[in-house]
Amino acid sequence: MPTIRRLVKYLTSGAAALALLTAAPTAMATVPEPVAAKALPQANAAAADTWQPPLSTQGRYIVDARGNRFRLKSANWDGAQGSWTGSGSSTDPANHHAGQDSYGIPLGLDRAPLPELLADFHELGINSIRLPFSNEMIHATAPVPDVAVAANPQLRGRTPLQIYDAVVAALTQGGFAVILNNHTNTSRWCCGIDGNERWNSSQSTQQWTDDWVFMARRYATDSRVVGADLYNEVRRDVLDDPNWGTGDGHDWYAAAQQAADRILTEANPNLLIVIEGINWTGIPVDGLPHDRPTLTPVRTLSHTLVDAHKLVYSAHFYGYTGPRHSGATGIGETHDARYQDLTRDQLYQVLADQAFYVTTEGQHYTAPVWISEFGIGANETGSAPRTWFGNITDYFADHDADFAYWPLVGWEGHDDWALLRYDTAGRRYGILDQGDWRATAWSHLMTAPTRTGTITPVPVWRMLTTDHGDQVQSLRVRADGDWDSGAYKAACPDGLRLIGLSHTSGRGLCTDTTTGDLRAAGNAQTVVTDERYVPTGGDWASGYTKLQCPAGQFLIGYSRRGDRVSAALCAPGRTPLGATGRTVWFDRSDTRPADLAGGDFAYGVYKGQCSADEYAAGIAFTTRVGSTAGPAALLCTPLKP
Repeated sequence: MPTIRRLVKYLTSGAAALALLTAAPTAMATVPEPVAAKALPQANAAAADTWQPPLSTQGRYIVDARGNRFRLKSANWDGAQGSWTGSGSSTDPANHHAGQDSYGIPLGLDRAPLPELLADFHELGINSIRLPFSNEMIHATAPVPDVAVAANPQLRGRTPLQIYDAVVAALTQGGFAVILNNHTNTSRWCCGIDGNERWNSSQSTQQWTDDWVFMARRYATDSRVVGADLYNEVRRDVLDDPNWGTGDGHDWYAAAQQAADRILTEANPNLLIVIEGINWTGIPVDGLPHDRPTLTPVRTLSHTLVDAHKLVYSAHFYGYTGPRHSGATGIGETHDARYQDLTRDQLYQVLADQAFYVTTEGQHYTAPVWISEFGIGANETGSAPRTWFGNITDYFADHDADFAYWPLVGWEGHDDWALLRYDTAGRRYGILDQGDWRATAWSHLMTAPTRTGTITPVPVWRMLTTDHGDQVQSLRVRADGDWDSGAYKAACPDGLRLIGLSHTSGRGLCTDTTTGDLRAAGNAQTVVTDERYVPTGGDWASGYTKLQCPAGQFLIGYSRRGDRVSAALCAPGRTPLGATGRTVWFDRSDTRPADLAGGDFAYGVYKGQCSADEYAAGIAFTTRVGSTAGPAALLCTPLKP
C-alpha cells in the first residue's frame, strides 16, 4: 500500500541514534462533485462467468481450467487488514489512514450495499479482487459495531472474519476471482516499522503458516477463491533485514516455500501461490546500504512448488518510491531517484530488471508476474507523478501485464487514491467520473490488446536446492517415506525429470521438456547407492563412483551428505527409454546445451545438463582425497530407444 514512507518515520522514532528518516504525509485531498460519467470498459457477472476455475500457470501466463488465458485485471479492496495508524485512540477516525476507520473489514460496507458495490466493480472492468486480511482479524471474536455495516444491515452482529466470509461469497457469486492476501499480522495500517514488517514480526512462522492453512481450508469449496498472496511488502524492521535464502529466521524465500507447501498439501491444492519480492532492506540514509530488491533475487534462487503450475510472483510500484528510495520526503530524504523521476526508457528498464524479467520463457524462474499494487491520487497535480502513472500503465498495457490497483474503495473527501469513493449517503465518486484525470490511463490499460484464448503448453523448468535441508517436491516420492535418512534430499515435482546438476552447492534442474511427464503410473522408485546397476562393459566414467538408474528408469532426485553425493533416486519410464548414453563432465567447467535452456540454476558454480531430447540416467563423483566429492558427470541418454 502507498505508505512505505511510514517506514522512514518509524525508523527515525525507533532508532534515532542511527540518524534515520521521517515520513511524508499520505496523499489526500477533497474531490469535486461527480459529473457526467465517462465511458470506461465495462463487464458484468455473465461475462465473468465465462472463465472456469481453478487457475494455474503456463509459462508467463495464468490460465483457467480450460487452458484459456486469465489475465488478472484486479483491484485491492482493503480494510480487513486494519486502518489504525498506531498512535492515538483507535476509536477516533482521525487516527486511521485517511481518516477512514475500516473496523477491520473491507471499506464501504457502511456506505453502500454489497450488490451496488459489486455492480460498480464490474463497471470498472476488473475481473478479480485482491482481498487483504490481518492475522488479528482471523482470531477476533467481538462483532463489529453496527455503524461499520450501516448499509448492509444483514451483516450486523458478525465478527470481522464472518463479514470477510460474506464479502468473499458475494464477490465469487458475482463472478470475480478472489486472491486472499495476508497483508498484516496486527490490524494496523502498514507499511512502516509497525509490527508487520515480516510474516513473523508479531508471531511465529508456525502460527503464520497455521493461519494460512486455516484460511485456505475455509474457502476451499469456493472454486473462485483462486489464490493465496502470502505476505505484503516484506521489509526491514529497526534492527534486521529480511533475506532471500540464508536459512535463518528472517529468510523470506524459505518461509514462502514452507507456507506454499503447507497450503497446497494440507488445505487447497487448487490455489495459486503468490510470492511477493522483498520490498526494502537497509537503512534509507545517504551513505548507508539500502535497496528495494523486489524480485531481483529470483534470478539466482527461485521457488519450486509441489505443483509446478501454481507459482505467481508479485511486486509493487509507486511513483514516489524508487529502486533505492524509500519514499520519504524532508529530513533524511536520500538522493536516490524515485520511479517518477525516471525517464520513460529508464522506468521501463527498471521494471524489466526488478520484476518483468521473470516472465522470460524457458528459465528456472519463469512465472507470471502480478503487479499487485500501484496507484495514484485523483487530486495529484504534479507533472512527474502524473507522467509516471501514464508511463507505467502504458507499460502494463504494452506488456500485457497482470495488475491490481490500490485501492479500490474509499470514502469521499478522504482517500483520493481510491478508484471508487462513497459519501455517507452512498453516492459514488471516482474514476468513473468524467473529471477524474486518471480515467484516460485506466481506459488504455483496460482496453489495450491482450492475449486471449488457449495458451499452448510450454516446457517447465524448475530449480532444486539443498542449501539448508531437503527439497523433495514430489508428492509421489513423499508418499514412500524418507528414502535417505540423514541426508539432504531433493526430488523434482511430479511430472518433471532431473536434467541438470551442479558440481558444488547442491543445486539441480528439473524439466518436462520434449516428453512431458515421463514417469510410469504408480509410486515405484529405486534408491541407488552403489554401482550395482552399471552394466558390464558400461563404465561411462572411469575411475569415478557411478550411481546409475536401472534399465528403463530415469533420475528424478538426488541426495548428499555434506559435499558428497549420497544417493540417486530413479523412477520407471511410462514408455521405453534409450539405453546408450553419453558422459557429460562438469567438474572443471560448465557443460550445458548451447541454448542454455532452463537458465543458470546454480549461479557461480560449474553445472552439467543433458539435452532436451535426453534424460539423466546416472551421476558420477569421485572420492579421491583432495577432490570435491560433488557430482562430476551425468550419464545423458536419448529419451527414445
